[in-house]
Amino acid sequence: MPDTADLAARLRFVLARTSHPGNIGSAARAIRTMGFTRMELVNPAHFPDREANALAAGADDVLEHAGVHGELVDALTGCSFALGLSARRRGITLPELGPREAARQALAAAERGEQVALLFGNERSGLANEELAHCHAMVRIPSVDDFSSLNLSQAVQVMAYELRMAALGDEVPAPPPEHDEPLADAALMEQFYRHLAQTLDDIEFHKGREPTTIMLRLRKLFQRAQPDQRELRVLHGILADAQRMATLAKHK
Repeated sequence: MPDTADLAARLRFVLARTSHPGNIGSAARAIRTMGFTRMELVNPAHFPDREANALAAGADDVLEHAGVHGELVDALTGCSFALGLSARRRGITLPELGPREAARQALAAAERGEQVALLFGNERSGLANEELAHCHAMVRIPSVDDFSSLNLSQAVQVMAYELRMAALGDEVPAPPPEHDEPLADAALMEQFYRHLAQTLDDIEFHKGREPTTIMLRLRKLFQRAQPDQRELRVLHGILADAQRMATLAKHK
C-alpha cells in the first residue's frame, strides 16, 4: 500500500464559488489537521484575503499553494473520480453515499493511482446541477432534516476526518484496475461531452426539443462507465463518423 503522504497527494478538496474568505481559511485548517494539503478554488469571491489567512491558523502552506481557476473543469483536470457534497437531493440522479463509504471509495481510487476530487459548493446555494454533473457520486452528511446545512468548512472537516480514519485503517479495499490505459480525466470527459452535444445537434437528434435533460442523462451514463482514454478515442471516432455521414446526407 502507498504511504499516507502518497495517498494524500492524490486527493484534492475543490471549493466552488466560495463567498466568504474565512471559510477558505477554515477549510485549509480542516484539511491540514488531517494530513491533506491540496486545495483548488473555483471563482472565489475574495482570495487571497487576510481573513482567509487568519482563520487558516497556521495552514498558510495550503493557501499559498491553492490553485485558483475560472472553470470547474480546470480544477478537476487529472481527476478520474469526483465526489460532490450536497445537503439535499437534487434533480440530477447520482449514486448517493454517506461520508464513510465515500471516504472508503475515494481512498481506494487513490490507492489505485487515480487522482480524486471532493467538490464543495457555494455556502448559500451549494453545488449547482451543472457542477454535480461532473461527479461520479453525491455525498450527503446525515444531518437532521430540520437543520441540515453544515457550514462549508465543517463539511470539509467531516470528509477530511473520514478520509484520515480510512487511511489509518488496517485495510483499504482496492480492486485491481479493469483498464489497460489510464482513465479519462475530467478535462478529457468535458471535451467528449462537447463533441457529443455537437454531434447530437448535427444529426438533429433533439428535433427541436430542449437538449439539457438528455445531456444530463448521458453525462450520468458515461460518468458511471468511467471510460479509459482508449475507449474515449473510440467514442470520438464514432461521433466523427456520425458527423461526416450527417454532412453527406445534407448535401445529397
